Amino acid sequence: MGVNLDKPEKWKDDIARSVDLYNDWFLNFAPKTYRVERGKATEYVKTMLDRTDHLRNLSPNELKERPSILFSLRMSTVPPLARDRLVGLAGVPKSLVNSMELEDRLPTMMKATELDDNLRKIAEMITRLADIDIFPWLGEKRRPTDQEVYRAATIVADRLCGANADPIIRNAQEKRQLSRIEDWLEKRGYRNMTGKISLEDMGPGVFAFRLNVPGLKEDGATVNIPVDAVVMPAKAKRGTLPLMIEAKSAGDFTNTNKRRKEEAAKVIQLRKQHGKGVRYILFLCGYFDGGYLGYEAAEGIDWVWEHRMDDLSKFGL
Repeated sequence: MGVNLDKPEKWKDDIARSVDLYNDWFLNFAPKTYRVERGKATEYVKTMLDRTDHLRNLSPNELKERPSILFSLRMSTVPPLARDRLVGLAGVPKSLVNSMELEDRLPTMMKATELDDNLRKIAEMITRLADIDIFPWLGEKRRPTDQEVYRAATIVADRLCGANADPIIRNAQEKRQLSRIEDWLEKRGYRNMTGKISLEDMGPGVFAFRLNVPGLKEDGATVNIPVDAVVMPAKAKRGTLPLMIEAKSAGDFTNTNKRRKEEAAKVIQLRKQHGKGVRYILFLCGYFDGGYLGYEAAEGIDWVWEHRMDDLSKFGL
């Protein structure tokens, strides 16, 4: 018997309550979260401007030392450049741009001469397309005032945060959800062992966040599956598998239905590795409609709504 997956008569009311909870959080906390991130981004952009002599001397060496500044540089052009657009205009490998932005590193297999040539092309293209309405000193060939630098940094920071708005909100929501799970567990005597324990070492009454749990792919290859929260029930017997919890939040119904196969794929890989005894549930807040819930229920995946957290106890916690 399930906790929520087999009670469709309750889904409509729970969906409405979940949407209300998410909207209340968004209206009261998301703007503050966004402002904090924008402040951090402004300082980051100011540092980038200082290091490049306010874009008057953007060198390949600077890109070598700080590969990830490429994102800020793309947001400094007119129009702001998409990653693929920069690749096409500069005539550089996509793998180089992805490594710089997403991993803050340079490709290890690229020859030094080729790397220098590609970084020079990127620097030249950014300099050529730099937005002189944001950076008026470039067109006037002079040093900027402090006020101009700050104004430019805030504009580019707005562009950065605008491009990253969804991840900023999603990360803040995930952090809040895990904090609620932590509070709930610790009030019941569970110990947080994040970073200090592996799946094999988990004893009764402990939990860990973002724990890598081994799974098996279709081809038999082992894959590490990051699980948001892994909890070993306080009364668990030897050989019992812990409860695995995936925190999920969503600000609209469309994206959840696009992502609903992700959990099913994880469960399949976990079951291949650990057997049918795997207990994997979702911790939901936000826009999850009947189509999403029905899909997960059909895959044997149960869930707990954040507005009714005490349902966690029904999973043996």
